[in-house]
Amino acid sequence: MIPIEGRVPTRLALANGLGSVAYGVKDNGFATFLLLFYNQVLGMDARLVSLALLIALVFDGLIDPVVGHFSDNTRTRWGRRLPFLYLAPIPLALAWAFLWSPIGDPSFGMLLVSAILVRALVAMCEVPSAALIPEITRDYDERTRLTRFRFMFSWGGGLLMLLLAYGVFLPNAMLAREGYRNFGLFGAALMALCVLISAISQHRWVKGMPPERTGQGKGAIASLAEIRESFSHPACLIVMGGIAAALTAQGITFALSNYLYLYVWKFTTTALQVFPFLLFGSVIGASLLVGKAQFRWGKAGTVMRMAPLGMVFWAGPLLLRWQGFWPEDGTTASIGIMFACTFLSNTFTVTGTMTLWSMVADVVEASEEQTGRRSEGTLAAGAFLASKCAGGLGVFITGLLLSFAGLEANTPPDAVLPEVTYRLSIAYCASIALLAVLTALIVRKFPIDRATHEARLARLDQVARVDPDATGLHP
Repeated sequence: MIPIEGRVPTRLALANGLGSVAYGVKDNGFATFLLLFYNQVLGMDARLVSLALLIALVFDGLIDPVVGHFSDNTRTRWGRRLPFLYLAPIPLALAWAFLWSPIGDPSFGMLLVSAILVRALVAMCEVPSAALIPEITRDYDERTRLTRFRFMFSWGGGLLMLLLAYGVFLPNAMLAREGYRNFGLFGAALMALCVLISAISQHRWVKGMPPERTGQGKGAIASLAEIRESFSHPACLIVMGGIAAALTAQGITFALSNYLYLYVWKFTTTALQVFPFLLFGSVIGASLLVGKAQFRWGKAGTVMRMAPLGMVFWAGPLLLRWQGFWPEDGTTASIGIMFACTFLSNTFTVTGTMTLWSMVADVVEASEEQTGRRSEGTLAAGAFLASKCAGGLGVFITGLLLSFAGLEANTPPDAVLPEVTYRLSIAYCASIALLAVLTALIVRKFPIDRATHEARLARLDQVARVDPDATGLHP
């Protein structure tokens, strides 16, 4: 497709964003409920559950570059990405439903295979969809705008499932197996429907036989060499490192969230039902903040500021609670202040992660300048590889934190000793503080800013005018 000049039509931006609902549903389920479900409901050891999810995520992350590279080299009359978006959603829905309705007694092997299958199918939906952003527009700011829509739909899908979990499927029974089965069935239908509608709505803009790529049809070894070459660009390595650090912290936070709500903050049923609205409000706040922050500080500067700020408001309430400066757990004052801190923390954190994903699109032309190839799918897959490995590491670390704290399986909230929640809180705060600092240190080395990006586009355009068949500066 030919990149759109100027502002991308809102209906196209919405259509592209809608496809990320499936990713949000999956991410919320894996990060928030899956460990709790298999550990506290099905009775599996938290360390085994965490290990299975870590292995599955790393294994699945290796699939992402293959999916991305394959979509870069796909040539059909519907374009490169649409075939994936039409074929993957139904199998994904079936696999997701099975994950939450395991047959017989749960086992490490069954969980591992189910998790790998779900994440691989999500990759077939999400990687091609995200790869469309740098194809749709080359504009530095419009890429952030499209990324905002993807974040809002992704978070919206995940928070819708969170709202339904707390208000419909698990309103008074967080540890009820039947509620998780219904949670899985509804999520399966939602994922399939949103991906298919997204594909249909984008069809007329992104369809069409793509130009043949130089060296298309190479063997597996040559393809692996191309993937490695795309990933080797310094900007790619930096943004992957930033995503890995930021999303490891997010993975720990999400995986521990229900434990903290139940065992530390003692949220009421009403608080749990209102909480998703608060989180979605923070995502809207981030979408309003990100453009202004990016204009003032650039993309790298925005991430460097947002990651530490988000961490401060996650850890702050726990620090104040240790020092005795916090209202009694479960009271209206405690929950109200916690809501305010969560809103600010999530606003800053999402602003940073939005910006990181927008930075991935800007790496496309930098890689093209180096390799002579546009590798939107491969580079998007690299970001997903980093995020999935980070998510798995976050869940794995959470299992270690729970073991360190001494929280046993099937323990009612009222039976948890204060020293257990104290150890859990200390370990959590230390972990996310370290990762926030690491994120800022990595991203400060990112070599692409607005001026650099626009200068690179001008050079590539000049090459294209001289040689219309050229795709980069180094064929």
